[in-house]
Amino acid sequence: MTHTPQQNAPGQKWNASGYAENADFVPKLGGDVLKLLSPQAGESILDLGCGDGALTERLVQLGANVLGVDASEDMVNATRQRGISAQIVDAHQLDFDHEFDAVFSNAALHWMLDPQPVLVGVKRALKPGGRLVAEFGGHGNVAAICTALIAALHLRGISIEGRHPWYFPTPTEYTKQLERAGFEVESIALIPRPTPLPTGMAGWLKTFASPFMHGLDESVREAVLEDTLMLLEHSLRDEQGNWTADYVRLRVSARA
Repeated sequence: MTHTPQQNAPGQKWNASGYAENADFVPKLGGDVLKLLSPQAGESILDLGCGDGALTERLVQLGANVLGVDASEDMVNATRQRGISAQIVDAHQLDFDHEFDAVFSNAALHWMLDPQPVLVGVKRALKPGGRLVAEFGGHGNVAAICTALIAALHLRGISIEGRHPWYFPTPTEYTKQLERAGFEVESIALIPRPTPLPTGMAGWLKTFASPFMHGLDESVREAVLEDTLMLLEHSLRDEQGNWTADYVRLRVSARA
């Protein structure tokens, strides 16, 4: 997605066509985490936060039996249109029972603000010795973008309480979460990955930053976005006008 919304990001609406236009880099940059998963033909794999199914499709092409789950109906429908089995599921409420050889997740776990029930559900979904391989936003991810959004809101006296929609843990913090849920961590690392944005920062903000604008009047929302772009252009836009997002990913492999 695999960018998965979960039910607790107010104001975040997912649109498969807009996602494909503004964020097609998400599945394209999933190759390394896919290699880490090393899916084998015939394995049963759960794609947690499958998004529009672009990366899920690659798992299927490699011969795995794949089920995609996502909290967004629009994304699940887009996955099904690729001929892939998919279900609408909130990842905090997984109810699979020792069914999968592996759980795979790309760019989704940072939307799941309460990691423990998610990881407990993932552990239960795996067969004994099964593996979790995931990549998502880690500590420092989109730090400049978040700071600019918060500053733009603060200028207008708008509280950001309940607006920040993401969980970006350090490797130490996430290792603790994994071990609490009964996993043995095989590898975990932060990977800085500056990411070119095909439709600029405006396209990125439109796709991913709605929770920061939730409930604001249209005029206030426009002003906040304008200020955010102005604050960011000095650090994230180059002399040709190309924008880059300051991504830092947490890549993890763990065994049940």
